[in-house]
Amino acid sequence: MGSDFIKIIATNKKARHNYYFETEYEAGIVLVGTEVKSIREGRVSFKDAYADIKNGEVFLRKLHISPYTFAYYSNHDTLRTRKLLLHRHEIKKLTGKIKERGYTLVPLKIYMKNNKVKVQIGLGRGKKLYDKRDSIKQKDIQRDLDRDRKKYSF
Repeated sequence: MGSDFIKIIATNKKARHNYYFETEYEAGIVLVGTEVKSIREGRVSFKDAYADIKNGEVFLRKLHISPYTFAYYSNHDTLRTRKLLLHRHEIKKLTGKIKERGYTLVPLKIYMKNNKVKVQIGLGRGKKLYDKRDSIKQKDIQRDLDRDRKKYSF
């Protein structure tokens, strides 16, 4: 094929702060029509969203998709559980990892890829408080270095 057209709708900014990600997967998502229209408008919130595996299927829970403003009567439930579409071998790999202690499936971003809604999920391990502090410290140091580099470059 050619190059894929990707338009990022929303990203989960808290996820990289709270988790170390080992691997990331691209998954399709089962939606109803009004959800797709709301996503195109960017009306998505990742607050408390996570994914889990039940009966060999992956589900996305607590992802808030606001109601579509122009829908008359058939609007969707904003926090409903949505099924993610992954290959069977990917689900088996994820199931094995999640049974290990400390791994979680976290949605990282929602985007449109060739007019289809995709979700990037990451297999992450939670950071400890001191790891979060260290991440913030490293980010501050890098920001200061970039600021100095910009200031003294001609």
